[in-house]
Order: sequence, then structure tokens, then C-alpha cells
Amino acid sequence: MMSDRVPPGVSAAVPNVARMYDYYLGGKDNFASDRAAAEKVLSIIPEIRGDARNSRAFLQRAVRHLRQAGVDQFLDIGSGLPTAGHVHEVIEGAKIVYVDNDSVVLTHSRALLGHSPDVTVQEGDLRRPEAVMERAAEVLDFSRPIALLVVSLLHFVTDAEDPVGIVHRYRDLLPAGSHIVLTHVAPDTMPSKADDVSAVYRNATSPFTARRRSVFASMLDGFDLLEPGVVNTREWRPDPDTDPSPIDGDYHLCAVGRKRS
Repeated sequence: MMSDRVPPGVSAAVPNVARMYDYYLGGKDNFASDRAAAEKVLSIIPEIRGDARNSRAFLQRAVRHLRQAGVDQFLDIGSGLPTAGHVHEVIEGAKIVYVDNDSVVLTHSRALLGHSPDVTVQEGDLRRPEAVMERAAEVLDFSRPIALLVVSLLHFVTDAEDPVGIVHRYRDLLPAGSHIVLTHVAPDTMPSKADDVSAVYRNATSPFTARRRSVFASMLDGFDLLEPGVVNTREWRPDPDTDPSPIDGDYHLCAVGRKRS
């Protein structure tokens, strides 16, 4: 655990959403405040660990599919702590740019991944698309398609910050033929629990806002969706050994889309 190793400028007292997610996934890069807040969420939704793993497994299946389809440039915004199953661990022969605005994430990611010639870690904020894409262009070739990954992040963007508009700005900056891999927690999937979870995150580094399927779908305007379209994470092209039966704890909607020319 990181409890005794607090980087300069980092508050260990305020729960951090990236470190809480790391805790859900079984990681060790979290502080006591993160674990306490995460346990409050788990007391409301005990299945949240399974949901986090479902979301990570979807990301892995999506990037494998895109890599097999010939995509060799990936931009992962809000990449989070380098817990097992990061993009560079499941695909080969591709350029990967990880972007995050959390100093703990950046420090750990650079320490772990700094030696890799195909992986770059950059500081950036999802809410500033033009700045993020300008920096990414230092590494990625914007004359060719790019896969933009925004997974388990947009529900930490407030309505006032216009998450739909943010995604559309990224869409407009992507080269034609690029793909987006997107997830979002929806109250459609957790109707009786979303408000209680939001109350916990109000004391963390970012508030939590679940959004309806219709809002999530509107983020994907301008993209042609790959089959099966907007579904829960377990339903997107499951591996052959995935149990197809419905389960509690799949709270993320997801989709993969290709930008229209």
C-alpha cells in the first residue's frame, strides 16, 4: 500500500477516484481515505468490484478487436493507475499514449512504463480536448486513424462541464476512420443506488453522475457503432468462456464506434 509514501502535492486525506478504482480492481496503490470511501460504496453496491472488472475486461476485448482490425495507435484518456490489464499488456505492435491529470497516476505510470519505447505517459485533462490532442500529436500520427479510449471516466464529469460536448470535440479532432471506445455508468442499470453512490463521491476528488442511456447514446453521434451497439459491458462481444447469464453488478453501458468520414 502507498499509505506511507505520499508524493509531494498529493493529499492522502481526500478520497481519489482513480485510487478508489484501483482498490476495486484489487490494486495496492491507494491510501486509507480511498479504501474507506471505496468500502462505503461497496456497502451500497457490493457488486462494484465485479462491475470494475467487467469494465476492464470490456476495454481489453475492445482494444484486441481494434488491434486485429489494423489499428496501431491508441490514446487512453483517464488511464488510471497501471493496474493489471492495462492496454499495453493486451496488445502488441502499437503506439499507446496514456493521459491522466492525477499526480499519483502519473508518477507510478512513468516509473513503471518509462522504459517502453511504444508507451508514452502524458499529463492532461479530459475536459481540455484541444490541449490533450495537441500533446498526443507529438507522439501519434494524426494523418492516420487513432483509437480513443475513455473508459470509466465520463461519470466523473459534471453536467456543467458538458460531457456530451466534450466527447463531440474529441470526435471533431480525430482523423477520419478513427474509433472511440466509451463507457458510462447509467441509472438505467442501478436505479435505486445511483443517488447513494453520488453522495459518497461528493467528498472525493470528483463527483459522480450517472446518466441515462439516451444521454450516453448522444455522445456517440457521428460514429457508426460496431455490433452489438450500446450494451452493458459483459454483452459486448463476450469471450467464449464468459457466462452469458445476467448478473448483478454490470452498471456500465459501453460502445465502440468508428468516426464517419
